[in-house]
Amino acid sequence: MSQASLRAANNQLLTRHDFEEFLYTEAALIDEWRLDEWLTLFTDDARYLVPSTDCTEDSTPADSLFYIADDRFRMGERVKRLKKKGAHAEWPHSKVRHMVHNVRIRSVEGDTYAVTCNFVVYRTKNDVTNTYVGHNEYKFAVGADGPKIREKRAVLDMDSIRSVGKISIIL
Repeated sequence: MSQASLRAANNQLLTRHDFEEFLYTEAALIDEWRLDEWLTLFTDDARYLVPSTDCTEDSTPADSLFYIADDRFRMGERVKRLKKKGAHAEWPHSKVRHMVHNVRIRSVEGDTYAVTCNFVVYRTKNDVTNTYVGHNEYKFAVGADGPKIREKRAVLDMDSIRSVGKISIIL
């Protein structure tokens, strides 16, 4: 059992360091294309959201355009598709590197933690490197088995995605 799991099981507050370790693990799983393992970091009712660059912070998929608005089922389908050779945008897989910075616990309410971090993601494919810059807003549910992601909102701090063309990777 991980240190974060032990702390959660003992009803101790999790620290910024606990979440940094968790987010570094998440980044490594994505970078190594271990997407099935990445899915295990999420709750059954999880959501993965990437709002368009013109959304406001209170925008929702119900009232605004989102590049990605996946529930847990759609996340699983996305992972299955990305692993297939038929996913031409990502076969062979891009080389990706996620940089995670400035992890902060924003609030704690019961077993739910709001955590933010900044990110830079580099995607290299066919001699082209694209850079995605933004911040993640997480909602973590913490139970006896440690923290799990209930919601991940990847907010791109870019004027548009025109320069990168598409989002075919996990941010």
